[in-house]
Amino acid sequence: QIHASLVGAIRAAGRHPDQIEEIYGALNGISGVVQEELIDLQDEKQHTVDGLKNTPVPALGVGRYELDFSGSDVAKADLDRLFAVFQAHNIRFFLQIGGRSALESALKLHEEAVKRGYEMRILGIPSSIENDLPLIDAAPGCGSAIKCCATSVLEIATDLRNANEKVCCIVEVVGQATGWIPAGAILAKRNSADGPHIILLPEVAFDQASFLKQVQATMDSFNHCLVVVGEKLSPALPGDCADSSPATQLAGLIQKSLNLKTVTVKLGQALRSAAHLASAADANNAIALGAAAVRAATDGQSGMMIKTIRRTADDGSVRWSNDLQGLGDALGAVNGVPRDWLSENGFLPNEKFIAFAQPLIEGELHPVFEKGLPRFTPLDKVPVEKKLPPYV
Repeated sequence: QIHASLVGAIRAAGRHPDQIEEIYGALNGISGVVQEELIDLQDEKQHTVDGLKNTPVPALGVGRYELDFSGSDVAKADLDRLFAVFQAHNIRFFLQIGGRSALESALKLHEEAVKRGYEMRILGIPSSIENDLPLIDAAPGCGSAIKCCATSVLEIATDLRNANEKVCCIVEVVGQATGWIPAGAILAKRNSADGPHIILLPEVAFDQASFLKQVQATMDSFNHCLVVVGEKLSPALPGDCADSSPATQLAGLIQKSLNLKTVTVKLGQALRSAAHLASAADANNAIALGAAAVRAATDGQSGMMIKTIRRTADDGSVRWSNDLQGLGDALGAVNGVPRDWLSENGFLPNEKFIAFAQPLIEGELHPVFEKGLPRFTPLDKVPVEKKLPPYV
């Protein structure tokens, strides 16, 4: 939902002409600033901006370059160049959208601006499908990834139930640092017979004997078993299997130990880019965070992250609101799935997780289709005139 936050920020920035004269985007993250590769977002057509929230490809490119704050000569030169670009274009508001590394960069930039005495307001907007940031209810992106994961698992579970075939299916989904997305597959479970039957999370130590026992018991009861696993088993299986993906590891283990037919499905990149299944609740929260970041900046805030808080009323309904959190406080320990949100044996999330996840997947965005396929909206990327010599 990086695009949805970008949409929210662009819309909100346009409502503050007294403080914001131009709205720029940096191509490929912070490297776009260092190389002075800026585009004029005000020159984009309104329908193009609105269409971004249905577009999976990063509109501003992918930022692989990370600033070095070590104090080396190269690091100093990069920072000097960065602030030279800021000054040349009179950039006084800087919004950084992304996960842990992006927010850490925003914090360091804020501290550097203060040290240099450069008047600038820097805000972080979280966007993390793994939902690994602390002190936040749910980072935008997580809800849409859960929706896509649960939909795919529901389809696979339905196929397995009606196939009348003795098979164990292992579905591998996004999730290395945390298990929020694989845990979200529980929303596909309609009854005890339907999959998923086992969900393996990185927060729970993998017990090989218990896992095999659970697989065999499920096969005995339903004649098929659906296992969902993230991109990392903790601990990994020993030997040659350790170099394989978790789905491949588990398939080999089941075949060897239980002599069962196995099939594997890997949904890695498909979950990261499935804009056609984005959650409206997730997108609306992302848009709200982008707008809230602009409001905070124009109100004089800096070095802060905008976060979403979910509050449950007495009637069980959900209200969403925005709050500020110091970026330094927002980069603590990884925010994993709580143990008390899982069953006693750790193989399935319980009703506490379901109550958390269900509101995140509500609503659809209804993307525009063209020739039977979703239509994605690229930016025109009108370049901002460069004012500095090239930087090597």
